[in-house]
Amino acid sequence: MGNKGGSEAWAFIKQVVAGRWFSVFAGLIMMIGNGTTYVFPTYSKVIKTQFDYSQTQINTLGFAKDLGSNIGIIAGLLAEVTPTWVLFIIGAFQNFTGFFLIWLSITARIAKPKFWQMFILVCLGTNSSNWANTAIMVTSVRNFPDRRGIILGLLKGYVGIGGAIISQLYLAIYGHNDPSNLVLLFAWLPSLLILILFPSIRPIRIRKHPDELKVFYQLLYVSILLAIFILFLTIAQKQVVFSQAGYVGGASFVVCLLCVPILIACREELLLYKLNKQTAAPSVALSMLHQNPPTLPTSADSEIPEISPSCCPNIWNKPERGEDFTILQAVFSKDMALICLATFSGCGSSLAAIDNLGQVGESLGYSQRAIGILVSWVSIFNFFGRVFSGFISETLMTKYKLPRPLTFAFAFLITCVGQLFIAYPFPGSLYLAAIIIGFGFGAQNPMLFAVISEMFGLKRYSTLFNCGQLAAPFGSYILNVDVVGKLYDMEALRERKQIAGKGLTCTGAHCFGGSFTVLAAATLFGAVVMFVLAYRTREFYKRDVYKNFNEEIWIPQTEMEFYRLDNKKNIED
Repeated sequence: MGNKGGSEAWAFIKQVVAGRWFSVFAGLIMMIGNGTTYVFPTYSKVIKTQFDYSQTQINTLGFAKDLGSNIGIIAGLLAEVTPTWVLFIIGAFQNFTGFFLIWLSITARIAKPKFWQMFILVCLGTNSSNWANTAIMVTSVRNFPDRRGIILGLLKGYVGIGGAIISQLYLAIYGHNDPSNLVLLFAWLPSLLILILFPSIRPIRIRKHPDELKVFYQLLYVSILLAIFILFLTIAQKQVVFSQAGYVGGASFVVCLLCVPILIACREELLLYKLNKQTAAPSVALSMLHQNPPTLPTSADSEIPEISPSCCPNIWNKPERGEDFTILQAVFSKDMALICLATFSGCGSSLAAIDNLGQVGESLGYSQRAIGILVSWVSIFNFFGRVFSGFISETLMTKYKLPRPLTFAFAFLITCVGQLFIAYPFPGSLYLAAIIIGFGFGAQNPMLFAVISEMFGLKRYSTLFNCGQLAAPFGSYILNVDVVGKLYDMEALRERKQIAGKGLTCTGAHCFGGSFTVLAAATLFGAVVMFVLAYRTREFYKRDVYKNFNEEIWIPQTEMEFYRLDNKKNIED
């Protein structure tokens, strides 16, 4: 009896770990490691002080960060022909190498790198996120093809809040005295999470059930609770000086909330486990659990390569929206051109605003502690923007048939308001700007990936979404370096204020006023481009966008209700 119970428990544990919901949990946790991108305003000040860089140089490193975190085409192409574990191993190695070398340089454990070498190190460290990002997002969209807006919102939401979570872990592990240790944490923590959890990320075929959307909403509620707790924790840290024990207690509660999705995964897998045991008909047995989905082919499955003598004419012979485009067909389409133009101006200006938030705080007289809070708030509200845009845009699209690019355009407009609060500041405006820009930029991110998947299909999705996001760092470079950085340095030269260890320094609202007005105009232009795309695709979104993914095997509602009631009865007995 004991052996039977032990074997059943072991079988259930294996089912949980191999299940689709544990795969979601593993993806969410690994995505936290990708949130290091949004903590650049914190550790860039350490780099600026240590190496006496100018603002233009720091903004150039900001471009290196944006370039690295958005160049994922190589990862996308490799995902077409290799298993996902290859991408995870490359990403873990690259993450540790890049950030560990940065930490060695700013702590003077190695010789001071030249500026171009620091550029490469920042680019190398941040580029590592693309490998895990590509593997997790592509696999998750294929596992939940008719919930892609929701799953992308959740995954990208954890990237957004990842910076705030890692900041709390940094305070608990190292304290707040040496900011260089934050870079050391970037080096080992994301790499460790990847090496532990990457086997769970793979295509999984499972019978779906009508309560699937409710499970996603439960994951959303847990995530919102996590974000609210971190928000109030950062507010408390602003008002009160925490002891090391206080930091450890706060971080411990954050870790506990991060583990709640495991309980949700166990509950769902228990229902499926009981259903599998009690279903008699082999035609509906759950023996199909966790098999690779045959309905979503990748290029690795194709025996015949697509490149042929007729390849070039086929570029212009495009399928209908929603069907599977080839890479060249999508890249040379008008829709992709509009997406890239909006990403270049709107997302690029949003990145530039976030990268300069720490320097804006310094110019307006905010303390280092307040600037740390601002960076955490950007991360927290980045999360809110990502998860809410995924759920809200999905509802507006499926229920009211509104084009998803329309929601994308409104996300740009929200960001524009936050940038104007910095351009024309008033007391406390930077806190409002951090909230608005964080939320607006967060809302942009999952919608970009969802729109690309809806218009161009999932067959080449791993490459196409990386092509779409590539425009953002180039927009960020022009606006960050050629606009924000140079205008700041011009204002600093007028003041003739050169402080040892801080480079050129400017104080006052005029330091960033003109440059952030330009950023707001660029974001507004991105919104206009997205309104054009929404008008072009209005008929497409009036149809059932997910029609190709609705013919799935569903567990009947009556069966699910029976097993839920049976579960409840057993608990009461």
